Amino acid sequence: MRLFTAVLPPDDVAAHLDGFLDVRRSAADLRWTQDDAFHLTLAFAAEVEEWRLDDVLERTAEAAARRTPFEARLAGGGAFPHVDAAKVLWVGVPTSAEAELEALARGARAAYATAGAPVDGARFRPHVTVARSGRPARLSDWVRLLDTYSGPAWTVDEVAVVASHLGEGPSRRPRHEVLATVPLGGH
Repeated sequence: MRLFTAVLPPDDVAAHLDGFLDVRRSAADLRWTQDDAFHLTLAFAAEVEEWRLDDVLERTAEAAARRTPFEARLAGGGAFPHVDAAKVLWVGVPTSAEAELEALARGARAAYATAGAPVDGARFRPHVTVARSGRPARLSDWVRLLDTYSGPAWTVDEVAVVASHLGEGPSRRPRHEVLATVPLGGH
C-alpha cells in the first residue's frame, strides 16, 4: 500500500485557494492539483504491507493524541527543488504554524517507523502542492504570485491517514482514499 498521513484543509479553505488559482491556471502549462486533493503531507510511505495498516493507524492515533489543536493558514509560495528548475509549485504556511506541523510530522513518521513501515526521510517542509511540471521549469513568477496569497485560518484538530492509488484518479492522477482520521489531543 502507498500511504501518507496529512493535514487536510477544510473545504472552505481548499475552495479559497482553488478560487485564487482558478483564474490563473490557463496561463501556465502545468498539471494543476484539484482542490479535493490539497493536503499537507506529514509522513509518506511508498510501500506499506497491508498487514501493518492497523499498527500504523493505532500509532498515528497515539502520536496525534500527544498534540493539541492549533491554528493554521495557507500563505506564500515556493517551488521544489528551486524556482529556476522547478517540478513542483506549492503554497506554504506561515512560520507561526510550522513548529506544530513539524511536531506532528515527527510523530507521524515515528508511527510508520515503529510499525515497521519504511517512511520517506526527506526534510519536512510544510506545503500544499498546487501544480507539477513534467520537466524542470522556471517558476519564479508563479512563486512571486503565490507570495501574495494568504488564505483563511482554520483550526487543525485532526490528521488523516490516506491511501494513494496511482493512476486511478481523473486524468490518471492518484486517487486519494482517507482510511482514517484521528483527533489531536485524543478527543
